[in-house]
Amino acid sequence: MAQKGDQLDRDSFSCSICLDLLKDPVTIPCGHSYCMSCIKNFWDGEDQKKIYSCPQCREVFTPRPVLKRSTMLAVLVEQLKKTGLQAAPADHCYAGPEDVACDVCTGRKLKASKSCLVCLISYCENHLQPHYTVGQFKKHKLVDPSMKLQENICSRHDEVMKMFCRTDQQSICYLCSVDEHKGHDTVSAAAERTERQRELEVSRLNIQQRIQDREKDVKLLQQEVEAVSRSADKAVEDSEKIFTELIRLLQKRSSDVKQQIRSQQETEVSRVKELQEKLQQEITELKRKDAELKQLSHTEDHNQFLHNYPSVSQLSEPTDSSSINIRPLRYFEDVTAAVSELRDKLQDILRDKWTNISQTGTEVDVLLSGPEPKTRAGFLKYSCEITLDPNTAYTLLLLSEGNRKVERMRQHQSYSSHPDRFTYYSQVLSRESLTGRCYWEVEWRGGGVYVAVAYKNIKRKELSNECIFGHNDKSWALRCDTNSYNFLFNNIQTPVSGPRSSRVGVYLDHRAGILSFYSVSETMTLLHRVQTTFTQPLYAGFLFLNSGATAELCKLK
Repeated sequence: MAQKGDQLDRDSFSCSICLDLLKDPVTIPCGHSYCMSCIKNFWDGEDQKKIYSCPQCREVFTPRPVLKRSTMLAVLVEQLKKTGLQAAPADHCYAGPEDVACDVCTGRKLKASKSCLVCLISYCENHLQPHYTVGQFKKHKLVDPSMKLQENICSRHDEVMKMFCRTDQQSICYLCSVDEHKGHDTVSAAAERTERQRELEVSRLNIQQRIQDREKDVKLLQQEVEAVSRSADKAVEDSEKIFTELIRLLQKRSSDVKQQIRSQQETEVSRVKELQEKLQQEITELKRKDAELKQLSHTEDHNQFLHNYPSVSQLSEPTDSSSINIRPLRYFEDVTAAVSELRDKLQDILRDKWTNISQTGTEVDVLLSGPEPKTRAGFLKYSCEITLDPNTAYTLLLLSEGNRKVERMRQHQSYSSHPDRFTYYSQVLSRESLTGRCYWEVEWRGGGVYVAVAYKNIKRKELSNECIFGHNDKSWALRCDTNSYNFLFNNIQTPVSGPRSSRVGVYLDHRAGILSFYSVSETMTLLHRVQTTFTQPLYAGFLFLNSGATAELCKLK
């Protein structure tokens, strides 16, 4: 409550013009009180009308009231100052080294809330109030606080610079316009600002369009990333299935071979055991016969010996020994050899096919193309054979050297009529379309030669910028003159700096939207690079401004 009462007292003894405690307080006939200097300055502005009003209640006084210092108010204000009622603002309201300070504040200055371009003074919120309430001040231009207000003052004449010299491209005051800038192309700063504002808006539109194009490119690239990922995932899945089937097939063939070997083993063992059993029976029978013959050999009775001998000496048919064929551990070597041969063939197939798979994988064009080459040798890897199309050549152009060289003549050539021919401008396009990554070099002579690329649907039959290389949105061109280069697109010309050379290299990465022009001599120097989105195949082209000028597509291979 005390704080609220203090604030009320401060407001009661404050001047509504400067918002500070009254200084030399005066009370005017309507009863409102002001600083003597504040109300004097306010009424000085109304002298022309001879009508004087109160800034608060707007009561009008005629004639101008005589001002006398209010002794009682002055005493009260002094007492208030001594009691410390005029509380200091919070620390964060004061201006620091990095802030714009109020130019009106005395002692410790408050932060400025606005700067006035007419007064060339920065005001805190308190001292800014007259600009909101006083009629003359309302017309002033207020801007965000600025530390550069003094830059609007002419250092020569100490006047506000409200004019602009287009000849010297600098701000000036009105005295400069009749002094050292006399006869120059001068306009008001506001008019020049309006013109530059229009250019700024065009630049912003171009930037916004480029942002949209880049965002579209980013979206397309994201879609391509997703498509590549989907394709890679499917390829991995399908490859795993195929290899699983291949492994399953090999496992089945391994099982079949194993079963075949075991079956053959069983057959052979059974046959051998059967023969072994016969031989064993034959051995037993022979041993029995041998025992009988031995016993008979010991018989002393000759008649008995002779009687029994025929029956004992008779033997059964022996087993055929030719069926016993002992192969020294070579029973299944043929199977092993066959499996080994299959393995070798399979390895050869896998080796050959793997090379194809690897090459296919590395040839996948993922996302953007690779980086732009750094050396001429790197560019030459992308060199392409380009020839000029006679059906597009303007009639003053003479083609030679297998349609690789063109010269601007003084006499018209006898070309037949063709819908692709340029009718009004000395231009010609290539026969070949350009996509992917391409590089070519041009040897030019004579100056005024445009080295260009364009879409095929560029207009041919009109007398307008829509037909001229670099003057529309369907073509890009580097103008080569004896002492300068300039790049042109959509009728906007950009000066290009770089070493002068009669040979220009052109690098195109159609997919990445890159078009680069190089000065080619002992080294390659980048002159200008375009980053955009090409929506159609491009064609190389030339435009000639001067008779006798030539350009030739160089052989690089």
